[in-house]
Amino acid sequence: MSDTTTDNSTQTGDDQDLGAAGSQLSTAPVEDSPSPDLPSLGVIGWARWFWRQLTSMRVALLLLLLLSLAAIPGSLIPQTGINEAQVADFRERHDVLAPVYDKLGLFNVYSSVWFSAIYILLFVSLIGCIVPRTWQFVGQLRGRPPGAPRRLTRLPAHTTWRTSADPEEVREGALALLRKRRFRAHAVGDAVAAEKGYLRELGNLAFHLALIVMLIAFAWGQLFKSEGNKIVVEGDGFSNTLTQYDDFKSGNLFTNDDLEPFSFDVEEFTGTYERTGPNRGTPRTYETEVTYTEGADGEEKNALIKVNKPLEIGDAKVYLVSHGYAPVVTVRDGKGEIVYQDAVPLLPLDNNVTSNGVVKVLDGYRNPQGKKEQLGFQAFFVPTFGGSASGTMLSQFPALDYPVLALNAYHGDLKADSGIPQSVYQMDKTKMKEFKDADGELLKKLLTPGETMTLPGGAGSITFEKDIKEWAGFQVVQEPGGGWALGGALTAIGGLAASLFVQRRRVWVRAVRGDDGVTVVEMAGLGRSESAKVPEELGDLAGTLYERAPGVPDPEPDGAPEPDGTPPEDPGAPGASGTTTSTDTDSQAVPAEGAEQQ
Repeated sequence: MSDTTTDNSTQTGDDQDLGAAGSQLSTAPVEDSPSPDLPSLGVIGWARWFWRQLTSMRVALLLLLLLSLAAIPGSLIPQTGINEAQVADFRERHDVLAPVYDKLGLFNVYSSVWFSAIYILLFVSLIGCIVPRTWQFVGQLRGRPPGAPRRLTRLPAHTTWRTSADPEEVREGALALLRKRRFRAHAVGDAVAAEKGYLRELGNLAFHLALIVMLIAFAWGQLFKSEGNKIVVEGDGFSNTLTQYDDFKSGNLFTNDDLEPFSFDVEEFTGTYERTGPNRGTPRTYETEVTYTEGADGEEKNALIKVNKPLEIGDAKVYLVSHGYAPVVTVRDGKGEIVYQDAVPLLPLDNNVTSNGVVKVLDGYRNPQGKKEQLGFQAFFVPTFGGSASGTMLSQFPALDYPVLALNAYHGDLKADSGIPQSVYQMDKTKMKEFKDADGELLKKLLTPGETMTLPGGAGSITFEKDIKEWAGFQVVQEPGGGWALGGALTAIGGLAASLFVQRRRVWVRAVRGDDGVTVVEMAGLGRSESAKVPEELGDLAGTLYERAPGVPDPEPDGAPEPDGTPPEDPGAPGASGTTTSTDTDSQAVPAEGAEQQ
């Protein structure tokens, strides 16, 4: 196998030839060479310069990094759109920091001016970067690989040999081989030009397009999202209307008409727990059986909602997020008439479902003097009581093994008609009076299912019924951009993988008849970046083509054998790598990235 050397007198022309061959391996914008005598930019010039900087890849990466850093405060500082109670608590505990955070918008990071500015600039930068590169890439796909440089041996990976096959036969075989290996190939003069690895740039563009889709999906989801919570007791139902929620949050462009029309009834909640071992009390089963309908006249369907397995209805997802107990109590007045009977949901305080809450009797009660009055009971419930010997009113296990309800009794005005919203789990006692026991202390009693606490002075009674219901807490979420965001994330991963692991490269095969009538075959490859894959692939192609066009011995200058008596070597078949690299001073290898700059 022989290497072709170059002449110093033709080096300038060869470099220009290599520049044409190595061009267009990238769709990155080509910057013009600066002129020594530049005129003043002016307004239009500065605007053009700013646009070019904004749409450059390095600025896009910098903005993406800034967006990631800007999102950190949103995960460390309480946000008003997520938990207003935590924000209020933070304000009470930090008198100095809270005003500073308000001015900086740190309590509402994702809606702040500075976060939106980074978000919009990144969006514009990606679009301005992608659009011209897309058109340039489309132009490359519609075009053909450029013709071969005049001297292929100046490329980093090259090989050559002599063969008795006709040049046309070699070129046809090379064309068929390259097309079989999924190269885009065509014959140009005395050579075949081929190119492969377009998936790299396609993956690069897909990655950036996916980022745009994710940004749009995120913005869309924030503007039109909704999230509400509702506690539903066994046997009760829920209709997806705004007034049914215990608390509700939504995006700025969300309207009531965007709520998915559906309703469901909670048939039964099932919870089982580990009885022994280090995980004692850990839930094993957490599921709720519901019957739901879609729309006003939809057909009833049964579903089982589990943790992390929500019920999906249209764009809405119904998650099971919490659980507790709702003891059934009956309140009677002094005449024995029932004035209140219902299951009272209580809020859990620990993992063993120690719970508290209030029972409010707002209407229908009259005191022994016949005057309208309201009753209030503070309730403390444990599903598994440890007994009086334990000295504490804390549950020992989350299941209903030994349920006990502790009650304190009050009467007066609950201020429910003041116009100020009240929590159903708290009682305003500013206008309430305590019921006193025989010792003049606050009336309180521990009740087991079926027991009754009698109010003094013939004021009535309250009974802890044997029927103890359970409640399930649901979170109804509508995120219209969730599917697009997921698709964009998967596309971005695939595009990034393609841009990292696929290499754009070109291969040329030239076959010409030499002065002695023997065909000289030259092969060379050029990659967008230096990689061992180009020489290896070129060696494999050369070895396959060599089998179709086997080599012949190089001509001996004097026809004599070698001085040591060894016979001439076999025709220069490609070696293990199939490549040789010229070491002549006038034929130094040109790096792949710098080929278009030579």
